[in-house]
Amino acid sequence: MDAASADAAMNAKASLRALVIVAIGFVVWTLLNRFVLDPQFAAFLAHKTDLARPLRLTAWLRVLDVHIAFACLALLAGALNFAGRPPGVRRGRHRAVGYLYLFSVLVVVVTSGYLAPYATGGRAVSMAFNLLNMIWIAVTIAAFVTIRRKQVDRHRRWMIRSYAFCFTNLSIHLLEMALTRAFGVPYATAYAVSVYATILLLALIAELIARRTVPSSPRTTTSALH
Repeated sequence: MDAASADAAMNAKASLRALVIVAIGFVVWTLLNRFVLDPQFAAFLAHKTDLARPLRLTAWLRVLDVHIAFACLALLAGALNFAGRPPGVRRGRHRAVGYLYLFSVLVVVVTSGYLAPYATGGRAVSMAFNLLNMIWIAVTIAAFVTIRRKQVDRHRRWMIRSYAFCFTNLSIHLLEMALTRAFGVPYATAYAVSVYATILLLALIAELIARRTVPSSPRTTTSALH
């Protein structure tokens, strides 16, 4: 391995380690915020006004708990498979974690369908979340189908596109904070803008990463399965 290849490999490993750290950190922050800092989501719910239907708090919180739990599982499962050893080394674990990721995304999308009508910002934001759900499940299924067909490079690209949406909540809140605190945008407006911007931003970032890091050959075969 020449110096350039060695440097590239080291940079890739550093990036994957950073991915795992970010994933773990965000999961810890999410759970801390949900169960310790604001267990009733009072601060967030205070912004939900003019809802199209009444919010049944107990049911909403239970569905939200399931949503959060499987979102965290998807985030960690994806990070584990991206940062783990090559698939040929631990195929069984790699495959099992991949199925866990797939199932977690499905649960997140289903629970999001229940939560979307109560989204802060009204109907426009609900529609954005429903659009996000359709995109996310489509790219995740594409990742599953391509690996079943032994198209590993295509599978990796689709997995990058899918995994990017695990950071939806993080991106929305970072953008919302920037808009409200730095520019004084009203919360509901900032949240709505952040949701739409997040969909575009994560899709763009994922596409750039997929094109830069995964070979463009149409087929690569292996028995590995995410």
